[in-house]
Amino acid sequence: MGIWTMPLTTCFNFWSGERNNGFDVLYHNMKHGHLSTKDLADFIRERSEVVETYQLYFTAIKKLYFIFLQCRTFAPVWDVFKTSTEKLASCHLDLVRRLQELIKEVHKYGDEQIKAYKKTKEDVSGTLEAVQNIQSITQALQKSKENYNAKCVEHERLKKEGATQREVDKAAVKSKKATDTYKLYVEKYAAFKSDFEQKMTETAQKFQDIEETHLLRMKEIIESLSNTIKEVHLQIGEVHEEFIINMTNTTVESLIQKFAESKGTGKERPGPIEFEECNTSSAVEGIKPRKRKPFGLSGIMKKEKDTESVTAGAIYLAPSCWVFLSHSSLFLLSSVLH
Repeated sequence: MGIWTMPLTTCFNFWSGERNNGFDVLYHNMKHGHLSTKDLADFIRERSEVVETYQLYFTAIKKLYFIFLQCRTFAPVWDVFKTSTEKLASCHLDLVRRLQELIKEVHKYGDEQIKAYKKTKEDVSGTLEAVQNIQSITQALQKSKENYNAKCVEHERLKKEGATQREVDKAAVKSKKATDTYKLYVEKYAAFKSDFEQKMTETAQKFQDIEETHLLRMKEIIESLSNTIKEVHLQIGEVHEEFIINMTNTTVESLIQKFAESKGTGKERPGPIEFEECNTSSAVEGIKPRKRKPFGLSGIMKKEKDTESVTAGAIYLAPSCWVFLSHSSLFLLSSVLH
């Protein structure tokens, strides 16, 4: 059902009141309507900030998983956590983005709202004048009525108390004048009342139409907010369901198997080793005769360059040593002479 088919209910509740201030109440309600729009935008922004903080928490905790992944056999479990956390962070980031777009939409509506209110203020200026007229005539009518009653009572009192004719006639003139004034204000009031009711009815309808449009727009924004949060929460629920399934599939056997496959050093076992006897023949054949160098000692006392013949292959070297050379070996004999 459209807003134009709704019955007029606003005017019926704002006719009376002190100084006929129903128009003032309706006007200020329309004038301050954009404040509710601003409040809604602030609420969505605060909700967005909360979600953004939550998203940053997921981003921060995700960095810890690079440390946890070093935990040997438990590493695949942390990998499941890491994947789930990344998806949750993505969901919250998407919600922040969509809330920011909704805030822009609310601000745009708020600007349009202010422009519409300025135009409405000009349109209802005639009603404001009618309200001021009936307020003025009502006050004047009340005063004239009080004056009329006072003059009539005074006139009757003088007649009953037997006042002089001059005093009675004078009071009668004042009473008639008060009566005429009172009747004049009654007629004026009737005219102002008719104009006030007509303009107030039209303005009340305008105010109601504006308010209905405003409330419908606000409800649409809230509905959009609710649907956005609902969709993201469904995505978050799917992430949690996926996490539960992945954890169920991550068995102890699979963890051990993955550890063995990733950290294994090889499937071949060490081969057998048997005792082998030493082959001495190959060792003897490989021996080469040594080349012997003459053995000399310092301190030779002889300074002559010519050599003396020795017997039985003996060579005199020093007072305390004899060196005997044979064909196959060298023997050193030391003896103390003193």
